[in-house]
Amino acid sequence: MTTAQPEGAACDGCITLPLSRQRLAIYLINMVGAEDRLAAMAAKLTAAGLPFTRIEGVDGRKLDFPLAEFNEIAYRLLHGRRTTPPEVGCYLSHIACARAFLAADADLALILEDDVSFQPDFLDTLDRAAAHRELWNLLRLTSVNRGRKYRVRDLGQGRRLAVALTREKGAGAYVVDRRAAQWFTDKLLPMRLAFDIAFDLEYLDGLRAAFVDPLPASQRSDHPTQIQAGLRAYKLGRWRYLTVLPYRAWLELARLGCRGWRLARGRMSSRPQRRVPGGGTGQQA
Repeated sequence: MTTAQPEGAACDGCITLPLSRQRLAIYLINMVGAEDRLAAMAAKLTAAGLPFTRIEGVDGRKLDFPLAEFNEIAYRLLHGRRTTPPEVGCYLSHIACARAFLAADADLALILEDDVSFQPDFLDTLDRAAAHRELWNLLRLTSVNRGRKYRVRDLGQGRRLAVALTREKGAGAYVVDRRAAQWFTDKLLPMRLAFDIAFDLEYLDGLRAAFVDPLPASQRSDHPTQIQAGLRAYKLGRWRYLTVLPYRAWLELARLGCRGWRLARGRMSSRPQRRVPGGGTGQQA
């Protein structure tokens, strides 16, 4: 069972994971005025043994557009929507977490939205996944989709590291290393897509993403959504499919090729070795 201890002031809220020895910072996105969400999450995080730093969520409705960090033309052409302030605020909130992490001296950051619930083995599972850092820069812990996940490495206790070959939305809980956080701030700006679509495109820049399967956390919540309500009103007319569909088709083909290759390599590297005549080793068939 993982028991993590808080570290010093160099990284407020950091813990050291006992198995992997990785220093983990925990950031919770929470909007001004959402005290009920903050109280609920504080109780869950305390129960899970996770001290956290609150990151004030960006209220997109209070932003002045045009905005340097938002590419409206690309957003329309690639995402098929008019400027959607709640999505812009959500996106910039996740970027703020990445920047806070890069300013700290932790190895990894757990980034959370304030409507997440945890399985009892959440922290222990995260630690075991962190012991396989060579397999991921971005570790997904929640999803709102149910696509198949393909095993790469067993983590024990019924969980595994896995790769998704189709799009998986939802950014309620995930872990990034410093390379992925730098990718957020360098390559994911200006915003062109919703955040949970954009950060699912790590393969285009040579990064590695993995899921923990089954998922150790959930985005199901009793709290009403702060982003999804009313999004239909921002969708453009049917002409949007002329640009959105070819772009998404290209993304899916690229995802299948890049992640499929990673999956094959990961499975080959995890195959057990057996002794062969002459004293050498060979892969178990």
